[in-house]
Amino acid sequence: MADVFADVIIDISAKALDRVFQYRVPEELRDQVREGCEVFIPFGKGDSKRKGFVVALKDRPDIDISRIKDLSGINERSAGTDASMLELAAWMRRTYGGTMINALQTVRPVREKIRAAVYRSYCRNREADEIRAEIERLNPVRFAGRIRMLSAMLTAGDLPADMVKEKLKVSDQVLKTLEKQGFIKVETGREYRIPSIPKRSDARDDFTLSPAQNAVYEGIKAELSSGTGRTCLLHGITGSGKTEVYMQLIKDTVKSGRQAIVLIPEIALTFGLLMRFYEIFGDRVSVTHSKLSAGEKYDQYERAARGEIDIMIGPRSALFTPFGNTGLIIIDEEHESSYKSGSMPKYHARDVAEHIAGIKGAGVVLGSATPSVTSFYRAKTGIYAYFKLSERYGNARLADVHITDMRKELKEGNRSFLSSELQSAISERLVRGEQTMLFINRRGVAGFVSCRTCGHVERCEHCDVSLTEHKNGMLYCHYCGYSKKKPSVCPECGSKAIAGFKAGTESVEEGIKKMYPSARVVRVDADTVKNKGEGEKLLSAFAEGRADIMVGTQMIVKGHDFPNVTLVGAIAADISLFEADYHSAERTFDLLTQAAGRAGRGNKPGEVFIQTYDPEHYALTTAAAQDYEAFYEKEAAYRRLSGHPPFNKVLLCEFSSEDKDAGMERAKLFSEVLKKEKGITILGPAPALKAKLMDRYRTGLYIKAADRKLLEHIKDLAESLQKECTEKGNMTEVNLQFDFDPETGF
Repeated sequence: MADVFADVIIDISAKALDRVFQYRVPEELRDQVREGCEVFIPFGKGDSKRKGFVVALKDRPDIDISRIKDLSGINERSAGTDASMLELAAWMRRTYGGTMINALQTVRPVREKIRAAVYRSYCRNREADEIRAEIERLNPVRFAGRIRMLSAMLTAGDLPADMVKEKLKVSDQVLKTLEKQGFIKVETGREYRIPSIPKRSDARDDFTLSPAQNAVYEGIKAELSSGTGRTCLLHGITGSGKTEVYMQLIKDTVKSGRQAIVLIPEIALTFGLLMRFYEIFGDRVSVTHSKLSAGEKYDQYERAARGEIDIMIGPRSALFTPFGNTGLIIIDEEHESSYKSGSMPKYHARDVAEHIAGIKGAGVVLGSATPSVTSFYRAKTGIYAYFKLSERYGNARLADVHITDMRKELKEGNRSFLSSELQSAISERLVRGEQTMLFINRRGVAGFVSCRTCGHVERCEHCDVSLTEHKNGMLYCHYCGYSKKKPSVCPECGSKAIAGFKAGTESVEEGIKKMYPSARVVRVDADTVKNKGEGEKLLSAFAEGRADIMVGTQMIVKGHDFPNVTLVGAIAADISLFEADYHSAERTFDLLTQAAGRAGRGNKPGEVFIQTYDPEHYALTTAAAQDYEAFYEKEAAYRRLSGHPPFNKVLLCEFSSEDKDAGMERAKLFSEVLKKEKGITILGPAPALKAKLMDRYRTGLYIKAADRKLLEHIKDLAESLQKECTEKGNMTEVNLQFDFDPETGF
């Protein structure tokens, strides 16, 4: 039999090993080894066993056969990777940089097989008359367990094993005896671990599109079937009914025998959205996100691969659902920065979705009340097809929005975190039995803890950031998790005047409870929804009217539909306005517009208060007017002048090292070499805003160009330079990562 050779990528994220290594496939493994399967290989000194992925099978060796070793075996626990995912990983590696193993790990959200959950039940195996006769024959004192089990069999016919053990308290010995006597039999089978979704009492299994919704639906449907391959941008104001349009498009997709993927930016958003999808599509829809157990996540991907579901809802990782015939990808709240990966490869879900759609002949629909500046620019220039919903569903009114100048409040002696108007408005809602949402874009109790005497700020020992105070008296780093107890005196000067700036969700919650002691208050932020199901419980309690006021971070003002919310307060609305990032105005506008959209979604009018120290800023005034086009024109003008995306493309080269100066030296070297290239502008190098994170010093080098392909060429040059520096071995270890059109400041 002819030899078979496997090209293998080693499961080590090291640039020096980012290439294929060839192995011979032993005869006994040839029927099992496939492209995409995970194998064990001898590698390195002493031929230690390592994991790797087969990316190609060949009938001829590429090197001298005497140098080729045999595969050691197949990893039976691996979930494997199909050929289409291998191709996608290779494209992501070429497009975004990094290593092939990084890309493979990205397209494999489920990497290991999880032992299948097995249901076990006990079924009646005799006629009812025979069972009654046996019950009469048994001594009720000696055989009470048998009698309980047989009596239950008369009523139920079959019972789940856990009910038999927990409710009937029947022992294994009794069950074995009854089985041996032929009165009962045991049945087992595969049971999928399906995430539980709360059901609404007012659930409906159908919906009717309004004339405006139907016009948009027909337009998108025609565009998707036209063969142009254009992405569709659905610009719908908050409450206009984008979800109903999505569902009608999905109905068409499923009816044609294809599957749909719905991306959402926040895990917390799954609660309301999933309930609506379950009402329409039943068990043919599922969800994936990081709060699921490993078994639940594995089972959802198994169901998708087996064709047992048609719709997957989740964050950007849901893009890699193993559907056999994906026909539609919807990205809801497409403007959200969470669609950009923060680790290599630093891909944007929108771009990957469009690539997948191109391969599979699928459609892509982006939806938002506040489209990203990049997507709206593409729509204005004809790259995307554009559709708009400009009225709220059912003719509900947009909320009245007020901008409160907190400088005046301070001058008038109000030192509370709530303006006098907002305090009165909350009191009115409590009297009327209506609900209030208050949000601040910072969790915890304090932004930072500092000494009022000498100015010392408590900082993380491993990152160049201040520590955040929490209610338990601990200080936490929200980047690496480092924590320490809050000092009672300043470690620098010994002063007792060390305290935190009270501006977090925890302190707002505490203040609200003191101001309104009879109000029922819930807090929703990253600290209160850490564990599985906690977010759904809090949101469910608020939706069912078991809370009067919800305090939270930005996650509470996105995508939720609470008809009894008539008041929204944005506390310290300009926290995000002056970040060192060109997206700051856009993010602030998005957040405030989304917040304004939470009020008055039912039959009652809504009211919104935006508290700020910069009431004239265009991001705030246009958000208050809910005028996206006015914001876009102003923001686009600034970006055009500064050369920021979407008018230019940007590549950020991120250098990091444990040595304080090594990253800067490497960045300067790269800058000198890259200056020879035409058509680019180089900015930097300069230390990152957070110059030290997790004990590594960081330096950024920004490169701008009008053409994305030119920047990909620059990325390839930089990778070659990095390889040369590594091979010389005369410089300190420096890590290099790439980020195209970064979504956050570095």
